[in-house]
Amino acid sequence: MSDIFEKTLGITEANRPACRVAYTLNNSQPVACTIIGDQPLFYMDFEHSYEDEEDFFEASDLGILESELRTLEEEIAAYDKFSLGAGPSTEERVSEFFSNIDSITGQSEEKPKDLLGQLTGILSQSRMIQAHMDVAAEHNVKITLCAQVEKAFYDRRAGLIQINPNIDLSEMTLLCTRELRRHWQHRQGALIHPLTFQPDNAVLVNRAQIADLTVAMVRGAWELQLSGYKDSWDRVENSPMGDVARSFAREAFLDFRTINNGQASAAAFESWFLSERCRQQDKTLIQQMLADYKGYVFDMETDVQTITPNLISALGAMPYGKNYLSSHVDIIMNDPIFTDVRDRSNANFLWFIKFERSFKETEQELQTEGDPTGHDFLRGSNPHQDQNHEQQQSAEIITLFENQPESGQPHKGKRSKHKGGKSSADIVYLRRFPGDL
Repeated sequence: MSDIFEKTLGITEANRPACRVAYTLNNSQPVACTIIGDQPLFYMDFEHSYEDEEDFFEASDLGILESELRTLEEEIAAYDKFSLGAGPSTEERVSEFFSNIDSITGQSEEKPKDLLGQLTGILSQSRMIQAHMDVAAEHNVKITLCAQVEKAFYDRRAGLIQINPNIDLSEMTLLCTRELRRHWQHRQGALIHPLTFQPDNAVLVNRAQIADLTVAMVRGAWELQLSGYKDSWDRVENSPMGDVARSFAREAFLDFRTINNGQASAAAFESWFLSERCRQQDKTLIQQMLADYKGYVFDMETDVQTITPNLISALGAMPYGKNYLSSHVDIIMNDPIFTDVRDRSNANFLWFIKFERSFKETEQELQTEGDPTGHDFLRGSNPHQDQNHEQQQSAEIITLFENQPESGQPHKGKRSKHKGGKSSADIVYLRRFPGDL
C-alpha cells in the first residue's frame, strides 16, 4: 500500500523524505492522513550524567517510576486494541474527524436558519443603531448575507450592506454597525474620498472618517450591553479597540448624559488619535496617493479651508442627540495631535507628493498660459514689450560727406574740418529702445 502511495506521489529513493511525523489525539487518529510534515517536531535535549547509579536509584522516588510504568502499560494496551480492531468504527472515526475540523475552524456551533432576522433583532435593541437602520430603509438600502465579501461591505451603487455569514455573531453586529454608520456618512455628505483634498487635509479627513466609524461601533456595543446583549461589548473590550472602548465607558459610567451630549463619543474620538492607528492609516492613504490610477487625486478646486471643517462637523452628526464634533472643529483643524504626521517615512512620502504636485501645476501653467510675469524664456524677452519697442524706435539719420559741400547748400549734419581739405562727421549712437542710454 505504501509503495502504491509513493508511486502516485512520484516519490523515489532519491527524493524520499528522511522521516515522517504524525500526531494522535487521545491515543487515536481521527484524521484522514496523519502525516503532517517531514521534520521531527520534538527533540530530546535533556542531558545529565550520574556518577553513581546506585546513588541515583536510592535518591529517586519509586512512586514516580511505578506511575510511569503504569502509563506505559496503558498505552501498550491501547495500541493492542487498536491493532486488533477493537477501537472505534469507521463512522465514528469520520465523525471525530469532522468534529476535529469544526473545533479548529471555529464552526462547531450551528448557525440559525434565520440568521439575518436574528442579527437585525439584536441590532434593533440599540437606539442609535435602530435610527441608522431607519435611515437605510428610507433610502432602500438593505442588509444582506453574502459569503463573497471578506467581512462586511457597503455597496453604494447597489444599495446593499453585505455581511459575511461565516463570522461570529458578535462580530457581525459590530461590522453591520460600522457599515450602517458609513451609509450615514454618505447621506450626510461626509463620505468624500480623501484623495480629492489637498495632501495635508486628505490625511486629516481620512483619519476622521475612520475614527468616526470606530466610535460608532463602540457606542453601539455599549447600548447593546445596556439592553442585555453583552457579547458585542466583550468583543470590543478584548480587541485592539479596547483603549477607545475604555475611554467611552469611563465617561458614560460617570455620567450617563454624556452618551447623548457627545462627550463620551468625543473622548473616544480623541483616544483613537492618541494611538498608533494614525501611522497605519496614513501609510495606507499615502500608498493610494502614490498608486493613483483613477486620476482623481487632489481634484477638489473649492476652498479646502471651508470644506474640511464642514466635513468634520458632518461626521459628528447623530440621528438624535448633540453633534459631538461641531464644537471641536477648530481644535481638530489646528491641534498637532490630529494633524501632524508623526511617522518619519510617511512624512517624507507626503512631502514628496506635495512637491511633485506643485511642480506639475507650475509646469502646466507655463505650458498653457505662459509665464505670469510676462517673460518669454525661449526668446529671452517680453513679447509685449517687443511690440511696443517696434513702435517707439527712433534714430537720427546723419549723412557723411567726403568733400566740402558747395556754398549755399545747407549742412545736413554736424561735421568738423580737418587739415587736407577732408571733412568728417561725429559717430552717433542709434537708439533702439527707449530705455537704452
